[in-house]
Amino acid sequence: MLEGRGIAIERAGHRTWLKWHRGHRFAGDISFTGERIVEGMELGASVEIDLVRFGGVGFAVLHDETLDAATTGSGSVREASEAYLRGLYLRDPFGAPSGHKVMMLGDLAQLLAQINRDPGAVLQLDLKESSNTIRDVDIAAFTAAISPVAGTVILSGGDSVAVARLSTAVPDMAIGYDPCHGGAIERLMETRDFAGFVADAQRAVPRARMIYLDRRLVFFADQSGYDLIGAFHDAGRVVDAYTINAAVPSALPGVRRLIELKADQITTDDPVGLDRLLMEDQA
Repeated sequence: MLEGRGIAIERAGHRTWLKWHRGHRFAGDISFTGERIVEGMELGASVEIDLVRFGGVGFAVLHDETLDAATTGSGSVREASEAYLRGLYLRDPFGAPSGHKVMMLGDLAQLLAQINRDPGAVLQLDLKESSNTIRDVDIAAFTAAISPVAGTVILSGGDSVAVARLSTAVPDMAIGYDPCHGGAIERLMETRDFAGFVADAQRAVPRARMIYLDRRLVFFADQSGYDLIGAFHDAGRVVDAYTINAAVPSALPGVRRLIELKADQITTDDPVGLDRLLMEDQA
């Protein structure tokens, strides 16, 4: 159901939003374009982008540690200067250069400050760095960029210390936490201590309002008789389940189950296609 607040699925009195992974609205979209991010924020969507530290001070809006696949550049993002990154263009899904330039976090923040954002829209800043790679000067740059638009974003990450350091610097910013990194999935599949996993996630980032869960872990817990999403709901958190990469019929059983389990968001690379697939499934 496409609304003023993005794309949502209504089932049994619960609403599940379809989040625009890497700023994708449609299958085949180029990741992290300002055009799509602005469109999502004006429509009221939940949109996600990634942040990595580059060779200057602060963060670039990119996912990979290297530039070769996603941009017209080459080499490590960590070694790239701001001037070099500003001369690069994003590649489309087929590897061809596009007309969209690589953005710094400051560029993104300026876009957010200028647009007519729907009040329900939120931009997820998914931090791809661990705390030991983030310097005080990077935190200062993050603070300067995000403080004016703090009410527009939610910071997430898999390193609880990194999330805490950045969120302390911008206290008005919402935060989330992804507890599925660092071998957590493998450990939980071995121990099956689901209640302990939920408790540990809450202790790691007490202020996190949203928990991001790998769908594989949600399904594993479900098959073991434990409702992982329900447990986080009982703890007062909302849950995003990730990632549905393609809106294809083979994805439907998993998506249906996530909706039945009352996931609050489902991350997908094709929100419009997945919405259409679900509507056809209900017809």
